[in-house]
Amino acid sequence: MKLHIKNTFSKELPADKVIENTRRQVHDACFSYVTPKKTAKPKLLHVSDDMLEEIGLTKSDSESDTFLHVVTGNEIYKNTHPYAMCYGGHQFGNWAGQLGDGRAINLFEIQYNNKQWALQLKGAGETPYSRTADGLAVLRSSIREHLCSEAMFHLGVPTTRSLSLSLTGDQVLRDVMYNGNAAHEKGAVVSRIAPSFIRFGNFEILAARKNIDTLQTLTDYTITHFYPEIKSEGKQKYLDFLTHVRNNTIEMIVHWQRVGFVHGVMNTDNMSILGLTIDYGPYGWLEGFDYEWTPNTTDAQHKRYRFGNQPYIGMWNLYKLANALYDLIGDAEPLQGILDKYEAIYLNKYIKMMHQKLGIQTPTEASKKMISELERVLQLTETDYTIFFRKLSYVSKNDTPAILFEKVKDAFYTIEKLQGDVLNTWTAWFTSYLFILNSEPIDDSSRMQAMNLVNPKYVLRNYMAQLAIEEANNENYTRISELYELLKKPYDEQVENERWFAKRPEWARNKIGCSMLSCSS
Repeated sequence: MKLHIKNTFSKELPADKVIENTRRQVHDACFSYVTPKKTAKPKLLHVSDDMLEEIGLTKSDSESDTFLHVVTGNEIYKNTHPYAMCYGGHQFGNWAGQLGDGRAINLFEIQYNNKQWALQLKGAGETPYSRTADGLAVLRSSIREHLCSEAMFHLGVPTTRSLSLSLTGDQVLRDVMYNGNAAHEKGAVVSRIAPSFIRFGNFEILAARKNIDTLQTLTDYTITHFYPEIKSEGKQKYLDFLTHVRNNTIEMIVHWQRVGFVHGVMNTDNMSILGLTIDYGPYGWLEGFDYEWTPNTTDAQHKRYRFGNQPYIGMWNLYKLANALYDLIGDAEPLQGILDKYEAIYLNKYIKMMHQKLGIQTPTEASKKMISELERVLQLTETDYTIFFRKLSYVSKNDTPAILFEKVKDAFYTIEKLQGDVLNTWTAWFTSYLFILNSEPIDDSSRMQAMNLVNPKYVLRNYMAQLAIEEANNENYTRISELYELLKKPYDEQVENERWFAKRPEWARNKIGCSMLSCSS
């Protein structure tokens, strides 16, 4: 197994001068060198063939002992030195101080086909940033991260990726719902990949400690390697940097809203500086459309990270990044100017995206009003987000509201509630939608093709991941591979997989792992 190693982060940025792996506050450094924990009996469960190819490896390479030992932390690849990053963050709106890679260890960077990839292990042992935790991960959460990372990529959502999923052979103690019922679970490691795992929090911790020289070094490094299109100099360079991060963040969140994805923990330490979806914990896809829904039990009371609030949290987090960059610019006004444009840019992209989901090529005031009304109507009765929009592509311009209703009715969880005022409201919306479709020049077949490129048929619903988890706990890992293959083509019909194009089963409505997830999930 040969990798094209070219480390930049650990060579160009300051390292922690303390080499002991003890929990502590790390100052004047962007990272600390660490060594992954050796595991009892590592076993490779699944490998992403896409990511193998991306980093220049073959299937044969993935079957080697070297691959197994490197991606489980049992062997350090030649001429590399693993490390954990130092960062801070705002958690649920409050400054939490130093956080850092508490259970993630960066192994090395790979350059292949003019792309740069950082390979990181999640669950490979403690670091100086682990605080009171053990730095380990369990099979349950690792399956969810491995499958979701790759599923999101194939949905066209900006995301970090996953190379492999492995068992460690060790037992890990976890209190899954934080209710005092801790139990041992199977330990696991995910090897995840991204161009970089730098977060908003990497900048925040340096600014909070007034380590301005290192803040500038980190910002210059990030621009050089990941925003080379920025050619400006001086203070303008940093303003352009914030502008690019703003735009990438908006793009990511619009995609989340498009596919009905809820991240669950949009703390600033979970926000990628590249606008990638990062840290798959208590995430979920909308089942019934609900702006108020969050999959995170920790957030159940205040619902800060609910589906409908994700765009505004993105802006809030960018304000915290702007505050961190202030000392590089010394003037708040141009920073404010960049942030003031966030809402208009987001709304413009969101409205464009919603028109695409509905198959409307020419936005008008009437179509915008119709979209606004749809968002209200969808909440009158429990309506499956994914199924509704996918089924809507079957609508013909010649349909009546009653025929349209028949075509989408499988999306409703409680069909018996569709009567009286609720049914009348839906009928009014169907009427306005058909009226707008008939003003469009595009034919039904072309519109269906366009709609099916943005409305997935298959997403990783929590109950699907939970089935894979329960089977894996009984040493049956075939469901992992089955779902991985299914989710590689989420927009295809896949008639042989039609059973996955279905509403959440009733048994999953209130089941732990399906509707209730914690940050350890």
